[in-house]
Amino acid sequence: MTYPEFPPNCTSLLCKHLSSELFEMLKNKSTANGFTLEQAINSGLENSDSEIGVYAGDAESYDIFAELFDKIIEDYHGFSHNDRHHSNLNFNDLKVKDFDEGYVLSTRIRVGRNVKNMPLGSAISKAQRNEIETKVSTALNTLEGELEGEYHSLLGMSKEIQERLIEAHFLFKDGDRFLEHAGLNRDWPHGRGIYHNHDKTFLVWLNEEDQLRIISMQQGGEVLEVFSRLVIAMKQIETQIPFAYSERLGYISSCPTNLGTAMRASVHIKLPNLSQNMEQFKAITQKYFLQIRGVDGEHTQSKEGIFDISNYRRLGITEIEAVQEMMDGVTALIEAEKNLELMKHVESNLDNDYLTH
Repeated sequence: MTYPEFPPNCTSLLCKHLSSELFEMLKNKSTANGFTLEQAINSGLENSDSEIGVYAGDAESYDIFAELFDKIIEDYHGFSHNDRHHSNLNFNDLKVKDFDEGYVLSTRIRVGRNVKNMPLGSAISKAQRNEIETKVSTALNTLEGELEGEYHSLLGMSKEIQERLIEAHFLFKDGDRFLEHAGLNRDWPHGRGIYHNHDKTFLVWLNEEDQLRIISMQQGGEVLEVFSRLVIAMKQIETQIPFAYSERLGYISSCPTNLGTAMRASVHIKLPNLSQNMEQFKAITQKYFLQIRGVDGEHTQSKEGIFDISNYRRLGITEIEAVQEMMDGVTALIEAEKNLELMKHVESNLDNDYLTH
């Protein structure tokens, strides 16, 4: 493989940090699983509009290709090679604030997890992926109480049921070109599936971007309920399925953006007035390190002034800090929306007074 020709419009962190000298240094290296630089960067090469452009094939990728991954990690997270990640899952440490009713429609908090001593999705074999499905689904089926539910394999699931679950935001889908070129969609749908409790407030996706996506969700803005359910479930699962963890990088993930907490705490929130003032909207989200997405997730648009708002930082801060930033930022967004509503109401009254006189 020769040094790639990046298009002039490429703005990914891969384009930014992969120099020809660094490429020559890393191109012949591989991990114990045989994962190469060419595999790590393929998604970014095929998709010039990638934000990041690299995926790891195993935990060792972050060491073997450290000269590239560390630059990208520091650029995205502000986390240097000498920094160390720390975890805090004590949900009693949250400073809970009730959101004003009528704005937050639903709350979802998820974490990515991968199985210790297994390759990640970009490098895993079909047999290993199926082994993970068997072990994890067996562990999930032992959950009790609020978490009790059932596992459904995608293999054999009807297209109608899949589409219904995807539309309800319960199920992932294939076809993502970024994951496809990273090798994460191989052997679809073998080894993939979904577990959900009876109330559908707790879900686990198997073998999507990461081997487990553990999700707690419900209607409304009760963040503490959602977070505490997630933490309890994570701890119960980990007693049977050890997770890949690094003393420096925290929980290991396929994409370097999810390292550390591997947590995304989000709400669907209705902001029709603030959505008309994106400069103010983005200023608030940047202050609280939040990300704006459409209601159907990454690379989608808002509908009827409804947005998906989530924490941006995951590495170098604790789980508690990540959820707290989301809560504080959403509170600030609601205050801004209320002020704009008030201004709009005052202007409308002034206009009416003018017309009546």
